Amino acid sequence: MLLDGFFGLMSWVFLGLLVFSIFCFVDAVLRREDAYRAADKKTKGFWLILLGVTLAVNLFVPGFLFLRIAGLIANIVYMVDVRPALIQIGGGGGRGGFRRGSSSDGPYGPYNGGR
Repeated sequence: MLLDGFFGLMSWVFLGLLVFSIFCFVDAVLRREDAYRAADKKTKGFWLILLGVTLAVNLFVPGFLFLRIAGLIANIVYMVDVRPALIQIGGGGGRGGFRRGSSSDGPYGPYNGGR
């Protein structure tokens, strides 16, 4: 009975690692290539390969806890170091630099009160 609870807990942990890996990989895909170079954080291809291998290990390799831990470290480095630098370079908003203009912009350009 105790082992059933442990394996149930570990299945939730592995599911959490999978969701975290998916989020990191999708976030890396959505960031601009030039932001990686501007932030001096390797290249987009490097991070896509590293995070993609981590995602594949979490999806397809049932054992090998060492590989999952190494992938978790890669995901944490991306989230703590690379992603904030990319957000700062890309214009903020947490959307990979998709936001353009200021908060006073309307749908057809800046709103300047009819002046």
